[in-house]
Amino acid sequence: MSNKSINSNKQFMIGNGILAFGVFFIVCLFLYLGFRGQKKENGQTVYEGIYTIEIADNFAGDSISVYINDSLLLNRTMDNAGLKLQVNRFAEENALMIVDNKTDEITPFNLSPKGSLISVEKRNGRVFIQETEAKGQQ
Repeated sequence: MSNKSINSNKQFMIGNGILAFGVFFIVCLFLYLGFRGQKKENGQTVYEGIYTIEIADNFAGDSISVYINDSLLLNRTMDNAGLKLQVNRFAEENALMIVDNKTDEITPFNLSPKGSLISVEKRNGRVFIQETEAKGQQ
């Protein structure tokens, strides 16, 4: 056996070792980036941010349901006064749905991942949703 074949085998093994360390580093980096934004409290994931939902008084007499994702927050006939709901952010991505119980018309809206102030109004028989960044939140 010549030294030339031994040197090429050494170079091949060193190359494979460097490649293995590179793959290990990249996997560790992706795991770190994936888990760094989540805080755990008693084994459950906690997300920062609060959604404040303001329902205007022009829904008076209408029966509506308010959902975030698949969680029912409100299901009632509205009074003459407006209503304000505050909900902690509980999922990575959230969607607000306003359902008119009389017509079963659904108005969906994607919510900000940081929490926000959402105002819900009814004009000309249609539901309008407007989102603004809540004060004091980043």
